[in-house]
Amino acid sequence: MSLVVQKYGGSSVADADAIKRVAERVVETHRAGNQVVVTVSAMGDTTDELIELSKAVSGAEHPREMDILLTAGERISMSLLAMAVRDLGVGAQSFTGPQAGVITTGAYGRARIIDVTPGRLRSTIDAGEVAIVAGFQGYNLQSEDIQTLGRGGSDTTAVALAAALGADVCEIYTDVDGVFSADPRIVPSARKLDRITYEEMLDMAASGAKVLMPRCVEYARRFNVPIHVRSSFSGLEGTWVMGETEGDTMEDPIIAGVAHERSEAKITVIGIPDVPGAAARLFEAVARADVNIDMIVQNVSAVATGVTDISFTLPMDSVASARAAISADKDLIGYSDLVSDDTIGKVSLIGAGMRSSSGVSAKFFAALRDAGVNIEMISTSDIRISVVTRVDMLEIAVRAVHTAFNLDSLQGEAVVYGGSGR
Repeated sequence: MSLVVQKYGGSSVADADAIKRVAERVVETHRAGNQVVVTVSAMGDTTDELIELSKAVSGAEHPREMDILLTAGERISMSLLAMAVRDLGVGAQSFTGPQAGVITTGAYGRARIIDVTPGRLRSTIDAGEVAIVAGFQGYNLQSEDIQTLGRGGSDTTAVALAAALGADVCEIYTDVDGVFSADPRIVPSARKLDRITYEEMLDMAASGAKVLMPRCVEYARRFNVPIHVRSSFSGLEGTWVMGETEGDTMEDPIIAGVAHERSEAKITVIGIPDVPGAAARLFEAVARADVNIDMIVQNVSAVATGVTDISFTLPMDSVASARAAISADKDLIGYSDLVSDDTIGKVSLIGAGMRSSSGVSAKFFAALRDAGVNIEMISTSDIRISVVTRVDMLEIAVRAVHTAFNLDSLQGEAVVYGGSGR
C-alpha cells in the first residue's frame, strides 16, 4: 500500500462539476489500494474575490483579519470535496490547516511552516478514509492565530504533509500536463519534460515558471519528497521532480527549459559615492523594508567624479516600499537621484548540463541578438543564465532562445486545459 498526497489547484476545483471530477480521481486512487491525503486550493478566483471584497469594505490594512478571511476559500473547497468523495462511496473527512497539524511562524500573509503534527490525518487514513486538507494555512502557537502562507501556499502545504507522513509521492495537479520547456501559452511548441531535478526546478520556479513555487520545491528537496506534476484534466503521465539518480549521465539534455518573469521592476540609484560601504548602506535600507532583490549591477565609476550607479531588480509590488526606504536614508547613502522602471522582463535559460558544456552562453546571446533583443542586465549561476530586457520584447526573446536550443516539440502543441497554468 502506497501513501499518496494529492494537491488540486484553483482551476481544478473551480466549480461543482470540477470538484466532482476531482472526487472521481481521488476515489480511483483510493480504490487502487492507496492511502490518500488531499490538499486543495480555493475554488477558481475565490481568493481574488475575497481580497476585492475586503477592499470594498475597508481601505485600511488588517493583516490578522485578512488571514482569517482568506482561509475561508480553502475551507469551502475541502468540505465540498469531502461531500463529493463520500457520495462516491468512500469515507472522507476534511480538516483545516490547524486541524491537520500545520504549525507556522512569521508574519500574517506570508507565514512559514515550521512543523507538521499529522496525528489526526494518520488516524483518518489508517481507518481507510481519505483525509482532505485546506491548503495555504496553518496555526501560529505564539499568537494562537490562523495564518496564511502566501503565494504557492497550497503546494507547500501538500509537500509538507507528504514529508511529515512519509508519503511515497506528492502529486501536484494543475491545468497543464506537467512541467514544460517554456510557458506553453507563449511557446505552443514547448516540450513536456519527463523528469527534472530539484535544482533545475528551483531555478525554473525562481525565474518565473508558475507551475510550482520555489518554497514548495525547496521543501521537497530538503525532505527528498518526489513530486509528480500532472493535469487534473487528463490521465497522462506528468513530470517527475526529484533528486539526481544513479542513472543520470552526461548524455542527459543540457538545457531543461526557458523561463520568463514579467512581474519584476528595476530601480537605479544614481550618483552613489564609489567608496567602501556605500553599497552596504543602500542594501541595508532595502533590507529594512523587507524587500527581496533578484539581480544587481554596479556600473564602473568615472575616475573624474568618483561616483557610480547601482541597478537592481525586485518584485513590482515592492517598488514603493523600496523607494521609500532608500529615500529615507538619502543623506546616509549619498546618492543624487533614484529612478524606477516597471517595463522590464526577465528571460532565463536553465539546465544542469551547463556545468560541463561549452558554448551555451554564446548560443544564448546570439539567439537574442538575431531576434533584435537588447540586454540591460545579466546574471548567471552554474546552471542558469538570466537577462533583463524590455517587457515588450519578452515573448520574442523566449521563443528565440527556445528554438535556438532545439527545445521545440515535434509532438504538436501543448494543451492548457484551464487557462491559468496552476
